[in-house]
Amino acid sequence: MKKKLRIGVIMGGLSSEREISLQSGASIVKELKSRGENVVAIDLDSRGTEKITAAKIDVAIIALHGTYGEDGAIQGILEFLGIPYTGSGIMASAVGMNKIMTKKIITFYGISTARWQILDKKEELSGLKIKFPVVFKPEAEGSSVGVYIVKNKKEAALCFPKTRKYGRVLVEEFIKGVEISVPVFMGKTLPIIEIVPANEFYDYESKYTAGKSEHIIPARLTAAGARLAEKTALMVHIALECRDYSRVDMIIRNGSPYVIEVNTHPGMTSLSLFPDSARKAGIAFYDIIMTLVKKAMERKKG
Repeated sequence: MKKKLRIGVIMGGLSSEREISLQSGASIVKELKSRGENVVAIDLDSRGTEKITAAKIDVAIIALHGTYGEDGAIQGILEFLGIPYTGSGIMASAVGMNKIMTKKIITFYGISTARWQILDKKEELSGLKIKFPVVFKPEAEGSSVGVYIVKNKKEAALCFPKTRKYGRVLVEEFIKGVEISVPVFMGKTLPIIEIVPANEFYDYESKYTAGKSEHIIPARLTAAGARLAEKTALMVHIALECRDYSRVDMIIRNGSPYVIEVNTHPGMTSLSLFPDSARKAGIAFYDIIMTLVKKAMERKKG
């Protein structure tokens, strides 16, 4: 009888998204255990690779979010250790995590996105070229950590240091419209998700608190609008050279999609968008996970 793969689910980490990562990882571990897979949870709660090497795994499922998990760091470690892993590689992860680099690349490819500007110092607020309201975003954080909708100069002065503590500040034009997310899985798009948050925008609380946002699948778009959104998501996935799966967030204004950001390692909690969309397409959570594992193992052989 063929020996089962020993699958390591790497979770936790040291970023501001640690708790969400633990939820994603626990969901994956629970599903794999229920299916009789040989799975081990690896909580990276400190710096070092000892837990990974001690687990003696054949393949790693990356359930880390944020810094060190989605930015190419853990991908580089696994490459060095010779352990195949799920999802995008070092470069796509690093670029996708960095909102400024993502903006530069999608702008180069002519993909529609909100007007944007980079601020490094508070004194640069006087040179803000985008009209209020604007959105302040940290250069490289996820889960809407450090994100603020800023309506005037006074709010800008108050919010800037809160965002700046995470790195340079990406300032975006605030686009009012329908918020959608388009998952990409194995080269094809899954059903588009329309997000209706209870709060002002799809912030941390809306993402991870039951009842704080509504997911409408498929999104209430025209057939032409849906096709354009799907085409845009695939363009972003390819431009950043993502692998296996991603999720591209957009705002639809007057029928046109504006890319907000790309998630190279989408969340896998019970409230996450990617598995929600997959279910609508008839793809079970277990099948998502094992397809990603299979692709990781194929890369090792290739």
